[in-house]
Amino acid sequence: MAKPTLPSKSSDAAAVALPSARPENAVKVKGWLSVLAEQRRQSPLTVENYARDLQRLLDAAGDLDLCVVNVAFIRRQVALMHGGGLSGRSLARLLSAWRGFFRYLQQIGLRRDNPCADLRPPKSPRRLPGALSVEACMALLNAGGKASEKEDERLIRRDQAMFELFYSSGLRLSELAALDITDLAAMVEAGEARVTGKRGKTRVVPVGKEARLALVAWKEARAALAGPEEPALFVNQRGARLGVRSIELRLARRALLADMRGAGRVHPHILRHSFASHVLQSSGDLRAVQEMLGHSSIASTQVYTHLDFQHLSKVYDKAHPRARYRGEG
Repeated sequence: MAKPTLPSKSSDAAAVALPSARPENAVKVKGWLSVLAEQRRQSPLTVENYARDLQRLLDAAGDLDLCVVNVAFIRRQVALMHGGGLSGRSLARLLSAWRGFFRYLQQIGLRRDNPCADLRPPKSPRRLPGALSVEACMALLNAGGKASEKEDERLIRRDQAMFELFYSSGLRLSELAALDITDLAAMVEAGEARVTGKRGKTRVVPVGKEARLALVAWKEARAALAGPEEPALFVNQRGARLGVRSIELRLARRALLADMRGAGRVHPHILRHSFASHVLQSSGDLRAVQEMLGHSSIASTQVYTHLDFQHLSKVYDKAHPRARYRGEG
């Protein structure tokens, strides 16, 4: 494996603004971000998240050289942040970023040890991902017909295709936004989409009938918005690729049309969670859901087995001959 190097001046990661009381600390951090972006091919969003976590390290270190900070220093910073309200989950992500950075300093010969190597964050209760009921999903997907007469029909078709695809295939927001027009044929004709998820892993997911019909309708409308050279599948009114923030806003608007105020905040990831929960309820096939979601570990998928215990309890009560006490109706 090639030895990591400090960033070139042309590197986008190296151009990230990282305020530091000790400029050479910022140079080291930029070197690690450059490795993430250029050698490990991490997404811009992932690099941005690493930069945010490492900025905390720069702020904590002040004018102290990062090549000499020790375990006690790191442990103290973690304790201070935990005391300030940062959750165990957030601290775990933070320590992972710091651990990777100090490993990079070891690889380029600036440190012999990794002060984060054996540190573990405080545990926090695992939160279940939110999911909509089947009825709520249907209401959301059918709400396109409630749009104002002034609404651009092309945008209604685009939104319908996006949200049907979200729910049909359990995509991540970044995966949906990255789809190109060249992906459309396989989705419509073969009923499958090839997407690239976290860590550059590619997987193939099924595309359901309703999503395929919505994509065909969007293809016709898209031709009036996007130029022949535009690669993006989903575009805005100017014909350029639709960004993740715009998708979030369009989904929030659709939730208002569906009058889903009681469902909490409806965000793109909730459609992915709903997809996983509903497929698992119907099939019970945890491995298949793991493959469709692109989880590297089955443990990440197992959380969905707890999402609708009340539903499972009702099924049990009706189906199992010994589920009820004697005398119950």
